[in-house]
Amino acid sequence: MQCIEIGKGSEKSMDPQQNSNSSERYQATIPETLSGKRFDVALAKLFPEFSRSRLQSWIRSGGALIAGERRRPRDSVKEGEEVVLEVEREEEVQWEAEDIPLNILHEDDSLLFIDKPAGMVVHPAVGNWKGTLVNALLHHDSTLAEVPRAGIVHRLDKDTSGVLAVAKTLEAHTHLVRQLQERAMQREYQAICKGVMTAGGTVDAPIGRHRVDRKKMAVTEGGKVAVTHYRVMEKFRSHTHIRLTLETGRTHQIRVHTEHIRFALLGDPVYGHRLQIPAASSERMATTLRGFRRQALHAARLGLEHPLSGEYIELESTLPNDMAELIEVLREDREAHS
Repeated sequence: MQCIEIGKGSEKSMDPQQNSNSSERYQATIPETLSGKRFDVALAKLFPEFSRSRLQSWIRSGGALIAGERRRPRDSVKEGEEVVLEVEREEEVQWEAEDIPLNILHEDDSLLFIDKPAGMVVHPAVGNWKGTLVNALLHHDSTLAEVPRAGIVHRLDKDTSGVLAVAKTLEAHTHLVRQLQERAMQREYQAICKGVMTAGGTVDAPIGRHRVDRKKMAVTEGGKVAVTHYRVMEKFRSHTHIRLTLETGRTHQIRVHTEHIRFALLGDPVYGHRLQIPAASSERMATTLRGFRRQALHAARLGLEHPLSGEYIELESTLPNDMAELIEVLREDREAHS
């Protein structure tokens, strides 16, 4: 196995000066075109290599000063004022490159689209340092070690399958992060939920940490804005095949929102509640439902603006075998009781 160092704070802009205290100093002057703009907006224009959220965090921590003073992100700036970023370099993390097969849907100089299988963790973490998508990506292309989080800007839960985008350069990474922040990325999912829906709709309900179980998310009054649109694809006796699109990308958003409207995802071990076998089900139907041990959720389509060409690019992932078989069994059950 090859060991690669991931420099999380390796972005550079405006000829940074490296100091002996492991920090990097960036300087710029507010031009006339940015006079009167918000501090965070001006910084995003002056230092495009950094994401807006990262710049805002530096402003709040005092790592970004203007005219030698701390300002709030929303404070306005004036022409001629000097901006200084004093950025502490983050500690490097070592992740191992592993020879793990990848199903690559598309690759060019800027982007990589992966069809992630269910069961694969995206990022290494406590208890999952090996066998993750990041480990596989570093083996496929060692230069991804130079991009924050190995180029991954959005994630899929371990047991969610489907298409996922990876930025191969710092510029592409910044571009994709901004598309996510501006809700410009098109994400479509397919799922099997418990219960029979009468029609599609929209769930507009904030999501935050569960008040009791901190490992779970929940619809909560003080949570972050979360919007999910869904429509019915096919109805079965006791389940529904649905298509979902996201306006936001909160942790476990689809799983939490479907549970919130009382149509939890089939097989979801956290939000799915107790398994119910419909009355008079065949042995195959009962066996299939009991054997489906992951949330029936698949990232079917991902569309975004290409960082270099500016053209819209869209990749699709077909339903994995376990979900396709599940739908086949649900259809058989429906026909047997029609």
